[in-house]
Amino acid sequence: MAEEGLRERKKRQTRQYISDVATGLFVERGFNAVTIAEIAEAANVSVNTVYNYFPAKEDLFFDRSRGVVDRLSRWVRGRGPGESAAEAVLRELREEVESVSPKVGLTEGMGKFMVVVAGADSLKARLWHIQQEGMDNLTDTLREEADAAADDPMPGLIAGQISFVHGTVFETIRHKMIAGGKPNEVSRQTLVIIDELEGLLSEKVLNYARRSAK
Repeated sequence: MAEEGLRERKKRQTRQYISDVATGLFVERGFNAVTIAEIAEAANVSVNTVYNYFPAKEDLFFDRSRGVVDRLSRWVRGRGPGESAAEAVLRELREEVESVSPKVGLTEGMGKFMVVVAGADSLKARLWHIQQEGMDNLTDTLREEADAAADDPMPGLIAGQISFVHGTVFETIRHKMIAGGKPNEVSRQTLVIIDELEGLLSEKVLNYARRSAK
């Protein structure tokens, strides 16, 4: 992998700084109350600079959405020998929740972050779009991994079930953190929910796209 150059590093740092400034303003005042001009002023950059990095205001809030869109597909592609697609996702979720990872929202301040989402219809719509894009990516990955025909409905059906599990875990954490839950406590509660979700999955889902044990 090529080493990051000075110009690229400065651009990445500027992008991150603008996003951090914007997020602070959104948490403080609400998403709809903050303008791009105010973000630019607070970050000491021009409005055009903000738009160069973030074409839409929602992009400032969900600046790490690419990782969310790809995560289920990454987990499935990285499953171990003898492991199915659903088992890989359940394992990864358990590991992140058990380690109290910020990646699943188990961090102080996440409740305030999610309150901002709840108060802005455009953010809720963007979140839904991110989730749908993730499910579409997973469908394509499952079709490839299972060598399924283009007209086979199973990859989409399995992706829907796995995405439901993933989304339910995030919704559980979101609600508990907004209610003032502590990360360690919410982690323990969510692990119980994951076990219950696994019990709801059929054998067909749990066995789909099982990798050879060899």
